[in-house]
Amino acid sequence: MEFILLGFGNVPELQVLLFLLFLVIYIMTMAGNILTVVLVVADPHLQTPMYFFLGNLSCLETCYTSNILPRMLASLRTGDFCEWLLHAALLFWSLGMFKMAAMSYDRYLAICKPLHYVSLMNDRFCFQQVVGSWISGFVAASIIVSGISMLMFCGPNKIDHFLCEFNIVIKLSCSDTHSMVLVAFLLSSLFTLPPFLLTLTSYISIITTILRIPSSTGRQKVFSTCSSHLMVVTIYYGTLIIVYLLPDINTLRGMTKVFSAFYTILTPLVNPLIYSLRNKEVKEALRKVVRKLGTFTAVQRIQANAFRSK
Repeated sequence: MEFILLGFGNVPELQVLLFLLFLVIYIMTMAGNILTVVLVVADPHLQTPMYFFLGNLSCLETCYTSNILPRMLASLRTGDFCEWLLHAALLFWSLGMFKMAAMSYDRYLAICKPLHYVSLMNDRFCFQQVVGSWISGFVAASIIVSGISMLMFCGPNKIDHFLCEFNIVIKLSCSDTHSMVLVAFLLSSLFTLPPFLLTLTSYISIITTILRIPSSTGRQKVFSTCSSHLMVVTIYYGTLIIVYLLPDINTLRGMTKVFSAFYTILTPLVNPLIYSLRNKEVKEALRKVVRKLGTFTAVQRIQANAFRSK
């Protein structure tokens, strides 16, 4: 039950460059998502359902990135082991889908049913969404990993990837895996298909509503309220679909790792950048924090100078 991740070991001449690149991405991702969580918690103007889900998504991606990227950095130097990485990957992927579905439903209510928004998207409903997504993701991941742990592995233990993906691990087993594959298919259909369909249906309704607005100014104003989230959803699901639709042949395995890097590494990085750079409320909250820090620093400097003069 010990699998070695080869990562990008097939390009040894790029090991140092990739290590530095992933290190910078890790630092920027952690800083961006932690800053987003701090802003959502600290600024009263961001105490809305949309930013509540955004804060949870950033918290989730902070945990996910802390689990994936440090192991990738280690695998670039020495190789790494799967162990609990598969459980964490399944958990955070399913949670990410639930969070994006909740955010898309929030935008759907705000744009398509604004009169019912306050009554439907209340604090209790938001809390239930978050707790339900964590429980569902944990149950699904635990069932799949428990099933895999009961399989026998008697072949090679090296995985030419930087993630312990289910499809790759299951192929290394010498047990009968038909029942395990069926269980995984049913669980993935149950826990990932509904969030995807909810996200897709919400944005179809949103786009239909926007197109019915007579003025171009009105359409642009309404679309700006959900464009950031739509970009994140497109990047995440687009690369995820490409990875699982690519045929499993040797010539395309390198491309599979590249596209996997998009939804596992780049999506957590671009999320806070997209939401911050394209969102007036977040930028205003950041300005307030910077001003408060500047004021606090100035006061500290004045007090220090007064203490020295004495």
